Amino acid sequence: MRPESLVDDVPLAPLTTLELGGTARHLVEVVDEDGVAAAVAWAGECGLPLVAMGDGSNIVVADAGFHGVVLRVGLRGRRVVRDGARVLLEVAAGEPWDDVVSAAVAEGWAGIECLAGIPGRVGATPIQNVGAYGQEVAETIHAVRAYDRTTGRVVELAPAACGFGYRDSRFKREPDGYVVMAVTFALRPAGAPTLRYSELEAAVAAAVDGRAPAIADVAAIVRRLRARKSMVLHPDDPNRRSVGSFFTNPVVTAAEAAAVVDRAVASGVARQAADVPRFPGPDGRVKLSAGWLIERAGFAKGSRRGPVGVSSNHALALVHHGGGTTAELVDLAREIRAAVVERFAVTLTPEPVALGMSWQQLFA
Repeated sequence: MRPESLVDDVPLAPLTTLELGGTARHLVEVVDEDGVAAAVAWAGECGLPLVAMGDGSNIVVADAGFHGVVLRVGLRGRRVVRDGARVLLEVAAGEPWDDVVSAAVAEGWAGIECLAGIPGRVGATPIQNVGAYGQEVAETIHAVRAYDRTTGRVVELAPAACGFGYRDSRFKREPDGYVVMAVTFALRPAGAPTLRYSELEAAVAAAVDGRAPAIADVAAIVRRLRARKSMVLHPDDPNRRSVGSFFTNPVVTAAEAAAVVDRAVASGVARQAADVPRFPGPDGRVKLSAGWLIERAGFAKGSRRGPVGVSSNHALALVHHGGGTTAELVDLAREIRAAVVERFAVTLTPEPVALGMSWQQLFA
């Protein structure tokens, strides 16, 4: 049965932060779990692809649009359960993420304070394994409630079953597998804030002037740092039309990182090895700064290619200045990626979800 809330030929650009892309053949808003099941079933009966979407803050839509069903997940609600020394906060997928962070910080529950100011809805956080300033959402996820599109059942997935990685998850790798409906976070009442990121640590130390920082201090400073980089949505920000970081920071072997340093010094973009930002990664690997690589490959902050360009406040964000197309944005991304490969032999990976197109094909 066709869902009552289903609408045909819906422009997607106004539903995304980039404000780019074509129309969806169908769009359906769902506000409960039965609505999710009904929409998935209808799409299956019609032989149409289905993609779940929240606020469109991490999605790039093809100019040709999406010839399937866009499922906007609007489930709302929160539930708190005390579990010994921790709090289990179950949040429906349609809740605004930053509202949840603000509520946790106000209660003094530590665990997600460094993720303040990130746009989007709760349901997107496990898909991307959202992270910032030394914290990842996977660290606090206790369970993900999801609709299994293969079995037609609602399942509770433990963290180990979610396949979390750096800006990655099972949900991202298997886009046709699940629709996230709720996430439960395990938070620490009266816990100390997370201070692992040098920029944040220095800003907090300067702000608290010797006293122990509270999680509210950290969340407020994170928002200020993000605002300076145009990573907080604001209608007056000329960099507002973006998806935040367009590429993930490359995680490479120690030998590959050393080769990048050698190339940087040899080409004169770094005076010495210490000038090349790099951070310890998992399994002895090294995380490089994609923003630094982009700038040193010749794309300064504020660079433009007509209606699209690089953010004037953060080289890792590609922005749409208005009147552009997704094709123009993708052309810029390809140009940047090729320049980084040529100079540093490092291949950047797009972070946002591509809708109606494939990154693999576009960057082949």
